[in-house]
Amino acid sequence: MSREELISANDFCTHHRIEISFLQSLQNYGLVEMTTVEHNVFLHPEQLSEVEKFIRLHYDLHVNMEGLDVIRHMLERMESLQKEASSLRNRLRFYEE
Repeated sequence: MSREELISANDFCTHHRIEISFLQSLQNYGLVEMTTVEHNVFLHPEQLSEVEKFIRLHYDLHVNMEGLDVIRHMLERMESLQKEASSLRNRLRFYEE
């Protein structure tokens, strides 16, 4: 991924009015992956919506890092179960026809 495609963590924090330490905490908990290029820290664009979700949960609802990790895990599990249910519905339709 080229540097142009990455989002500066400092710019992101300034835009969202948060401290860089929040992103570092997310990274320490394995909730986000950041890239360092020439002493500058960057976020991957595909992670922005999830990071913004974490910001709202943490700052608006006061969910701590452990809670964010649990919520992420539950959302991933829910998405997996929804895909499985959809797949099973499709298989059932096949046998009903």
